[in-house]
Amino acid sequence: MKNQVLFFLICLLAGSLITSCQKDNKQGSATKPNISNDVMALIKAKGFSTSNVHAVNGGYLVEGDIFLSTKELNKKGQTNKVRVAKTEQYSTNNLVSGLPRVITVSVSNLGSAFIQGTDLAIQRYNALGLRIQFQRITSGTADITIQGFYEGPSGGYITLGSSGFPDDYGNPYNLVQMNTHPDAYGSNPNVQYVGSVIQHEIGHCIGMRHTDYMDRSYSCGGDPVDEGDGGIGAVYLPGTPSGPDANSWMLACSNGGNRTFNANDIIALNYLYQ
Repeated sequence: MKNQVLFFLICLLAGSLITSCQKDNKQGSATKPNISNDVMALIKAKGFSTSNVHAVNGGYLVEGDIFLSTKELNKKGQTNKVRVAKTEQYSTNNLVSGLPRVITVSVSNLGSAFIQGTDLAIQRYNALGLRIQFQRITSGTADITIQGFYEGPSGGYITLGSSGFPDDYGNPYNLVQMNTHPDAYGSNPNVQYVGSVIQHEIGHCIGMRHTDYMDRSYSCGGDPVDEGDGGIGAVYLPGTPSGPDANSWMLACSNGGNRTFNANDIIALNYLYQ
């Protein structure tokens, strides 16, 4: 997810694969030279963008916001994708199973805006009546923990949050990290903005990829980029519009404010979890 605020290109980070969402002002920017051609081929085969790949501890950040662990990168498997018209909803190969299911969420050592933002995100998901429901808990071990990290801008970018994809056993990714640096959300974070970022990151935790995976120019600007499906297939959802959809909660780049589910997002989530 991207956003431009005070000349910073603001990105979300999500992982778990870990995922994050990052803003790229220039599509197809240079990749760090320590990424081998073999690794780049594996990333492309997974159906991820090979632009702006970064080596990090334990794996690689791709698409500005998705962490692919070395183990996951080398694992073979079929990925289910949910396609909504030209702007497409994508799920990962792993989804949350054992439905109906209540997914518990805790907030660890974060301020009131992050707690309220978590409650807002939970409220929005639960209002859909899916077979996954979310519940914030204040004690015990949660299925998803939301915690902070502190990291300032680097090279014109700042990370807003990070999360990841479900594991091989049908569990949601267990960690959402939110940036507490003042350049991320300011000294008085807006609850709806924070909640929208958490809502996006939880989307990754339950298996959603970016809506504009096939054309990131919808939310990120720059030239359209179509990475193809990486040989992993797609499931089209009938009855969805044929034109671009600029308001999805899973767009790669943020609008810098409040963003929740639109009609096509609800269709995609119902397809997976209703």
